[in-house]
Amino acid sequence: MTNENKIANKIDELAGKGKELAGKATDNPDLEAEGKGDQAVSNLKQAGEKIKDVFK
Repeated sequence: MTNENKIANKIDELAGKGKELAGKATDNPDLEAEGKGDQAVSNLKQAGEKIKDVFK
């Protein structure tokens, strides 16, 4: 299950990066901030998965 979570987190990170870039391209600061927020959440989830791996 953790591999599925890692993949899902990476997809979320990439989606956030896409939102950020779309916000920059369209000069939409709200979309850009939403993308950065999505990336931050994804990075926290990825860190949690790494911690789980350490304690296996």
